[in-house]
Amino acid sequence: MLDVAVIEEPAAAEASLDPIRSRILAALAEPGSATELAVRLGLTRQKVNYHLKELERHRLVGLVEERRKGNVSERVYCATAASYVISPSALAAVSPDPSRSPDQLSARWLLALGARLVQEVGALLTSGSRARKRVAAFALAVEVRFASAADRTAFTDQLAQAVTALISRYHDESAPGGRRHRMIVGLHQIPDAQPGVPDSRGEPQQDPGETQGHEPEARQESPG
Repeated sequence: MLDVAVIEEPAAAEASLDPIRSRILAALAEPGSATELAVRLGLTRQKVNYHLKELERHRLVGLVEERRKGNVSERVYCATAASYVISPSALAAVSPDPSRSPDQLSARWLLALGARLVQEVGALLTSGSRARKRVAAFALAVEVRFASAADRTAFTDQLAQAVTALISRYHDESAPGGRRHRMIVGLHQIPDAQPGVPDSRGEPQQDPGETQGHEPEARQESPG
């Protein structure tokens, strides 16, 4: 099972968004049969079988084994990934186009860049899987807490200068056999989580009336 898979086909996206099928996908993080799923989800086995066939048709679940129970052959399925991301290519006619209105200070442009990231990396993963080749990539995620808006502005100015200098050092337009890579640098505020809902660090948020502990100024995650 993959950690995450990208859904590129519109029909597969539609299948994954069906409420019952999304529940089945979540339940199939561990292998199970239609009978087991029916009991777990409170559905009839016939209904589960119907949805399983649709999910299998779109390669969202796969057959793990067939086991005999008396005179009956039972099919055991498992989701093809622990989680799924729907690529903007599933809505190709209305997918975001970052070249339409580039604006470094626009949250909507950042969102368009993120959508293109999902689309392009998803396509790389699909072609890499078919060729049985690993996709070369690098990711760095950092959380930083600014004391003021002025500090945030100064940080982004220095970050842009540092990235520009680094690119100028390594970019070679005429190198024989060189490969083009896309780099995205973004900064956005972390949305406030509801009390009891895990935050970006997987920690439950406290109620406003509870005592807040000391929060570190910055935290860096391992590259993904």
